[in-house]
Amino acid sequence: MGSSERSKKRVQLWKKAVVQFSLCFVMGFFMGFAPGGKASFFSTNAAALNQSQFSPQPVEMLHLSTTQNDGVGNGKTSSMAETPVEVPARSRELETAGILQEGENEAKLVPRRLLIVITPAGSENPARGVLLRRLAYTLRLVPPPLLWIVVESQTDSSEASEILRKTGIMYRHLVSKENFTEAAAEMEYQRNLALSHIEHHKLSGIVHFAALSNVYDLDFFDELRDIEVFGAWPMASLSANKNKVLMEGPVCDSSQVIGWHLKKVNNETETRSPLHISGFSFNTSILWDPERWGRPSSNQDNSQNSIKFVKEVALEDESKLKGIPQEDCSRIMLWNLNIPVGKIPRYHQRPTPL
Repeated sequence: MGSSERSKKRVQLWKKAVVQFSLCFVMGFFMGFAPGGKASFFSTNAAALNQSQFSPQPVEMLHLSTTQNDGVGNGKTSSMAETPVEVPARSRELETAGILQEGENEAKLVPRRLLIVITPAGSENPARGVLLRRLAYTLRLVPPPLLWIVVESQTDSSEASEILRKTGIMYRHLVSKENFTEAAAEMEYQRNLALSHIEHHKLSGIVHFAALSNVYDLDFFDELRDIEVFGAWPMASLSANKNKVLMEGPVCDSSQVIGWHLKKVNNETETRSPLHISGFSFNTSILWDPERWGRPSSNQDNSQNSIKFVKEVALEDESKLKGIPQEDCSRIMLWNLNIPVGKIPRYHQRPTPL
């Protein structure tokens, strides 16, 4: 009897162990399919509780105040109200000063005026490709906005077009179909053609006639942008076959024009207009909006010879002319190099990449 009872107890223990093992296995199996959020729910709450209890509170930004409410639950509950902390007076002053400084800086950002540079390329100068590249190097250094209008006679050569495409300058290339026997008449026609283009499209800016042979001080272009209506300046003409320099342009008192440097030919003073074509600039609105400057609308004759019309208007009242540079109108910022074609070496006449 004793041995049979012990064997029954062992069987019961094994059964009990197998049942417990089976229950644990089944529970673990089904818990493996349960969502992970529930399993981490208590740990998440505990972490949040620990963080709220032990992490420093942003007391510099928010102020926590408690208020007591009666009649709810066992009598007293607390509610948290967030109120902004008062900013120190010194901080407010610094912030206000910073805002005012930013406003002043924005007020100083005045947009630059558009410079419209007109260059007649002509047709008889074999070195125009070289001179066009040299002028392009100068204009690339001028801060934008700048529009370069190049006018040339109709030709089979595409040299001018290729040069302009590689300059990186905003440009317009106009082609003249008229034939001329005199170079001066051709250049005058090309300048008027460019002005007709400006008048037709109502381009707003300051016009300057830049010859291929001009040499510039870069500060000159900054001075141009300060012109309101008309501007004039002295320029020096250098000749390759003469050992002298001729000065043309206005004589100024500060920026006020009070006289002119007149060139003499055969010991006689010229009677032509004292305004050299590269020695003055004007606001383009005088072409397409003359009434703005107190002028009657331009008629057909004026539109055909715009340069003559602008010069006449400028010389009618010299008070409208502004001498530049403003501080010292006698300062030379533009030189004209009158180089004869025969004096240019042949290797300078070969096209070179820009």
